[in-house]
Amino acid sequence: MDKPFAITLNPGSSLANRTGSWRTFRPEYVDRLPPCNATCPAGENIQGWLFHAESGDYETAWRSLTENNPLPAIMGRVCYHPCEGACNRQHIDSAVGINSVERFLGDEAIKHGWQFAPAAAASGKRVLVIGSGPAGLSAAYHLTRRGHKAVIYEAAPLAGGMMRFGIPKYRLPREVLDAEIQRLLDFGVELQLRTKVTNVAEAMQDGFDAVFLGVGAHIAKRAYIPAGDASKVLDAVAVLRGMEGEAAPMLGRKVVVYGGGNTAIDVARTAKRLGAEEAIIVYRRTREKMPAHDFEVEDALQEGISIKWLSTIKEAGESDIMVEKMALDDKGFPQPTGEFERIEADSVVLALGQDTDLSLLENVPGLVVKDGMIEVDGDMMTGQPGVFAGGDMAGNERTVTVAVGHGKKAARAIDAWLRGEQCAPAAKNELATFERMNPWYYSDAPKTVRPVLDIIRRQSTFEEVLGGLDEGNALFEARRCMSCGNCFECDNCYGVCPDNAVIKLGPGKGFEFNLDYCKGCGICATECPCGAIRMVAEEN
Repeated sequence: MDKPFAITLNPGSSLANRTGSWRTFRPEYVDRLPPCNATCPAGENIQGWLFHAESGDYETAWRSLTENNPLPAIMGRVCYHPCEGACNRQHIDSAVGINSVERFLGDEAIKHGWQFAPAAAASGKRVLVIGSGPAGLSAAYHLTRRGHKAVIYEAAPLAGGMMRFGIPKYRLPREVLDAEIQRLLDFGVELQLRTKVTNVAEAMQDGFDAVFLGVGAHIAKRAYIPAGDASKVLDAVAVLRGMEGEAAPMLGRKVVVYGGGNTAIDVARTAKRLGAEEAIIVYRRTREKMPAHDFEVEDALQEGISIKWLSTIKEAGESDIMVEKMALDDKGFPQPTGEFERIEADSVVLALGQDTDLSLLENVPGLVVKDGMIEVDGDMMTGQPGVFAGGDMAGNERTVTVAVGHGKKAARAIDAWLRGEQCAPAAKNELATFERMNPWYYSDAPKTVRPVLDIIRRQSTFEEVLGGLDEGNALFEARRCMSCGNCFECDNCYGVCPDNAVIKLGPGKGFEFNLDYCKGCGICATECPCGAIRMVAEEN
């Protein structure tokens, strides 16, 4: 009986025939941009530091993370994690808990006393950073890394900007804020407190080669509400700032907060913790239109905060307010109805947004201010050469993460400007979309839920509401990352190739194709779990 055909072939005959000559398409390994990285306002290489975290090398993960963001323990608490909203894993079970792992790494760094790697050699250049909020701290850090001397002028007696004076302690414990600021000072950032800049032009003459404007939005917007002399109408910024003083503000038993953003939520929850029997948010539109994040609203409702939708305050009396009910018109805009009700209120807190104090810019030529913000170019530079701006002063999206990203981007541009070079943005790879993935390779592993403080303590103390992950949970959560668009050396391509055309280069070095033997069948690309292989047409 004849032997099967495949056995009668001479060993190595397919290699000798160079079967790759049959090909019309060939495979290529690619590095695609993970959606988490693409949506991070701070420009973190999230997939990169998760890779180290999932192997248990937490210090290396922290060092990878802090190449872009020096405040991970803070960010792990206050960032609204748009990265998780873009995570491809949500289409399988739920998004990777990126924010919770970031917090874990930040807390580990504080616990173990990890410090930043040494900065570059001193350049001899001095940069003035005005404001010690997230934008200023980020800019100072990245400038110091590049060898420049960053000097922060801060008007307040304590550093942190709106992270300290605008975010309640139950979301951001002050010992965490202080620890990450101290690490920056140990790194070489110089901080001068109680140093208010009233004239940028004069400050620049004090031996500085460039300046970064990072002043936060500390001025509360006002609304005209007819009120009696005895009425207690406060602004949200003053209330939250007052929480950093020796005596907490006196708001009374019944507190009304006017507004619909995250600050309104923070003030209402703060009032409850200060002993208010009733804290009511009055908002002129519906919940769907409320700018506050939905999970913040849900937390407030759980804590007993009431919200009156489609309502507006018409006047404030000595012990109550008059509210007019609104109704949506055919275009979805709220319109007055002429229907009123009175609500008891010991105090009314206005949370209608904040503005930045721009008076310090009056004598700087070339600066353009529009809608209360400084206009900057793509490198965060203003109309005056050498003057850069970021954070609340230069953007509508006023979050800590955006500010940190602004500071990093500005520092990179300042570094190039000081060297007389052009700052060229790094090229971005194509996006690793879910359609490029093979989800069935990934087992179901639902997201780890962080522990939450019980309702009674949430209503009566300023203890941190959201807990952190322990090491076991953090490791599990990091390992849920699917490494979208980037090879993680699973050996799938090596195992499925019918031509033995995939060559392993060794741990950490990936693979390459031996195109002499590859027929271009595309099985490797089809079976790659993370979409790190593409097929391209052969050139004639």
